Amino acid sequence: MGRGQPDSRAVDRRDFDRRCDLGGIVSETEINPIDQGPLPGVVAGTWVIDPAHSSVGFSVRHLMSRVRGRFTDFAGEITIADTPEQSSATVSIELASVHTGNEIRDNQLRSNDFFDVERTPKMTFSSTGVRSVGGSWVLTGDLTIRDVTKGVEIELEFLGVDPTGLQGEQRVGFDGRTSIRRSDFGVSFGLPIEGGKIVISDHVDIHLEIEAALSA
Repeated sequence: MGRGQPDSRAVDRRDFDRRCDLGGIVSETEINPIDQGPLPGVVAGTWVIDPAHSSVGFSVRHLMSRVRGRFTDFAGEITIADTPEQSSATVSIELASVHTGNEIRDNQLRSNDFFDVERTPKMTFSSTGVRSVGGSWVLTGDLTIRDVTKGVEIELEFLGVDPTGLQGEQRVGFDGRTSIRRSDFGVSFGLPIEGGKIVISDHVDIHLEIEAALSA
């Protein structure tokens, strides 16, 4: 399947699994997968990101493997306009909530070597535009880390809308992917010296799995 046309069965199963984790029961026919139009079934309004059913993750090469991590404390809103290209999004992430499964590594990531959470506790994103590209979307915006702001582009995949959610509320889902150079944000610890081996790559992949509920 193309990036903008995900397998609706996979979308349904993902939502079904999430709902069953909470002890709920849902029929697969309740989920509205992508069918036609830019964002079918989505109403204009403010959608609040549900951190319990969303993920902000990253991966980076370390020596001959990759380290994967995520942030557990974040909040954000998506404002969907009648014209989708006029929509916007804002997200704030607590950098101290970084989790890679290794306490020593996590503490170093919180230190001045990387995020310097005592001085700059948050990473933020504020969108500046959104455009349709084929069957998918690209969200542009300003990403701020350690008081340095750079423009980024996030490739988005619309997963569909659930009109009844967990307790009758409408929910929408997106997957997002982007990459950054950490040195652009003043994070240079462990970068390879010319001619030397790669200890920690400059290239960081960011992975977003977002579920948001329509605000009353």
